[in-house]
Amino acid sequence: MTKFVFVTGGVVSSLGKGIAAASLAAILASRGVRVTNLKLDPYINVDPGTMSPFQHGEVFVTDDGAETDLDLGHYERFTDVKMGKRNNFTTGQIYESVIRKERRGDYLGGTVQVIPHITDEIKAWIQNGAEINGTDAEVCVVEVGGTVGDIESLPFLEAIRQMGITLGRDNVCYIHLTLVPYIPTAGEMKTKPTQHSVKELREIGIQPDVVLCRADRPIPDGDRRKIALFTNVPAEAVIPALDTDSIYKIPAALSAEGLDVIVCKKLGIAPPQADLANWRRLTDALEHPEQTVNIAMVGKYVDLTESYKSLSEALIHAGIHTRSKVCIHYVDSEAIERGGIEGLRDMDSVLVPGGFGKRGVEGKIAAIRYARENGIPYLGICLGMQLAVIEFARHMAGLANANSTEFDADTPHPVVALITEWQNHDGTIERRSVASDLGGTMRLGAQPCDVVPGTLAYRIYGSTRVAERHRHRYEVNNHYLPRLQAAGLTVSAWAKSAAAGDLVEMVELPQHPWFFGCQFHPEFTSNPRRGHPLFVGFIRAALDRKRKSSGAKEGTLAELVASD
Repeated sequence: MTKFVFVTGGVVSSLGKGIAAASLAAILASRGVRVTNLKLDPYINVDPGTMSPFQHGEVFVTDDGAETDLDLGHYERFTDVKMGKRNNFTTGQIYESVIRKERRGDYLGGTVQVIPHITDEIKAWIQNGAEINGTDAEVCVVEVGGTVGDIESLPFLEAIRQMGITLGRDNVCYIHLTLVPYIPTAGEMKTKPTQHSVKELREIGIQPDVVLCRADRPIPDGDRRKIALFTNVPAEAVIPALDTDSIYKIPAALSAEGLDVIVCKKLGIAPPQADLANWRRLTDALEHPEQTVNIAMVGKYVDLTESYKSLSEALIHAGIHTRSKVCIHYVDSEAIERGGIEGLRDMDSVLVPGGFGKRGVEGKIAAIRYARENGIPYLGICLGMQLAVIEFARHMAGLANANSTEFDADTPHPVVALITEWQNHDGTIERRSVASDLGGTMRLGAQPCDVVPGTLAYRIYGSTRVAERHRHRYEVNNHYLPRLQAAGLTVSAWAKSAAAGDLVEMVELPQHPWFFGCQFHPEFTSNPRRGHPLFVGFIRAALDRKRKSSGAKEGTLAELVASD
């Protein structure tokens, strides 16, 4: 039978419940425990797929095509266990499921209520998610989203309270993450917020077994004893969760405080001692880089870097495996539209990530042109690949005003469009207005593609068959490929589509030192233990350019946005 660890949060949001849950799972996995993670999100959206990155951060995509919370990315990176649709569910999904059952008559005409129907559904989904490849996990670490005291998360908290009774307290462990702030004017740390947060939790009926205390400095022993006294936990179970400069240091830090020992004792399991040698090697590489590289990430969500969490982590992983300090410079594409590309001149490479919507697109195209014309290593991901094709079509293939129908429905050259818009043999499209739900209309999840031998893509992956995760609606329009290829664009990988035959998956420019675009999101499968070959190749290309230029000044380029 699976045993459960429930991680809740209090005082404020964004304390790092996801990292705490992922770190605990990583420690247990290092002990040889079959562990998996779940994330329960209290919002009513069915999934985060249609939510703004400014509100929710990145949407993480799993192999089976689920659009999920970004914490599932942390779970995969920390445990090396692939997550799926059952590892993340929301209040919206729970209510949707219960309402469907009520409409079918499954409740035999009874009154449908939060208790027991909603809570029973939550418990069933938790139990259903506690497996790995069809086999029950030994331990399932469940992160409950939201903050204790919020109305939204009450059904989840009631459900996990009930599980503590029905499964038995030796099969359930409760961990509560709180904030212990330091008040500079008083010159001391304050435990009262933690006391009140645990009080709220206990009023719901949950007594935490461990209190994790997020703090920006070491917590005095006296304060730890005080927290233990007022929260009714042993002093050794009041564990500091201190700020750190790398999330990959947290598993070893929590293990050093005895978190895994306490959890294993509470659950009645006795696995071998934790082997965190891999984590120590990773952090050693992070702390002792041999070189530095500057990457310009040109996007429109740069004010909230959580929007590119997996991507920034993938670049850090590549830095680990090249012994490099990767300095990511988040460049607002709208700032490029207003003021030009001056902010890119000292960069060793340029990356344009995925995204949706017209805002900031021309700034991204200007950055791509700058990278192409100056021989700067370029990586375009999803939209970044599509915009690279558009930029190439405009300035190298003679297709003036080429665009995507996502941004200009009346473009004379729809080099990127929905498959359903590819109507005529000459590449023009038939204008149709089709109403559809925004959610669930994309190409999602892991899909294979065939890599062309002899290309940069083949050198990167070392294989003619690759499967990566997708999240997009628009595709490169096959009708324009002959003109683009004649101008020098190489399509280096293809995916099969029943609707449109072969689809463009990777593009590159052989005449450029390193210019690469991919339709998928390789960042979702990057792992700190192994890195990802595409990002490792990108960082190596940036390092190579830095070595060759070594102080050489870039040539001047006219203002691109104005000339475009």
